[in-house]
Amino acid sequence: MQPEKVTSQTQSRAVSFDAGLRVHMQRVYNMMAIGLVVTGMLAYAVASMEGLRDIFYANQIIYFAVMLAPLGIIFFGLTPAKVQRMKVGAVAGLYIALTALIGISLSSIFLMYSAESITRVFFITAGMFSATSIYGYTTKKNLASMGSLMVMGLIGIIIASVVNMFMHSSMMEFVISVVGVVVFTGMTAWDTQRIKETYAASIGHESLTKMAIMGALSLYLDFINLFMMLLRLFGGSRN
Repeated sequence: MQPEKVTSQTQSRAVSFDAGLRVHMQRVYNMMAIGLVVTGMLAYAVASMEGLRDIFYANQIIYFAVMLAPLGIIFFGLTPAKVQRMKVGAVAGLYIALTALIGISLSSIFLMYSAESITRVFFITAGMFSATSIYGYTTKKNLASMGSLMVMGLIGIIIASVVNMFMHSSMMEFVISVVGVVVFTGMTAWDTQRIKETYAASIGHESLTKMAIMGALSLYLDFINLFMMLLRLFGGSRN
């Protein structure tokens, strides 16, 4: 085979791979956006309607069930082993259910913060997330070591948050929020690179779709947590 022909075939495969990767990443971001829309709509609806607020806040059993259900879905419903055996529709359904439950649990922010500050912080979060995700997609640097550091930081945040539930320290809450912004910004870049690197055109459409949903879940959680940390820092109280 002539060198020119080999080079042409290699370039053709590279172009095809890049096109497929762009489609895959677009699917990831679209699924993430759908999750954010579902979360935002339900959070606002529950906060705005007294009847819905009474259902989810007056009954302690329902309240804690809604708060803990997302963790159950993540740790027991959307594990890699189970996702591999599930149909695409089931994976997508669990993802939407998760974003809906998180939306209900986040409805309290509309009762605590002004609508203006929520909107402002949302756009700040969107800008930070976009810039960081683009960096994770385009950088040639391996972010695996940074990702490991961010996971350690996340564990620290969880432990500190549990401790602060009993201490009620405003200073500790401030430190947790600042560290949280750093951690979830770093995780956004790492998750984006990880999603990009796990793409392979030979995997198959159904498996790639499930991978896109799981990638969207990772970025969705990064966005929501970054938003909440920034809201704690810059959100204005509702008068």
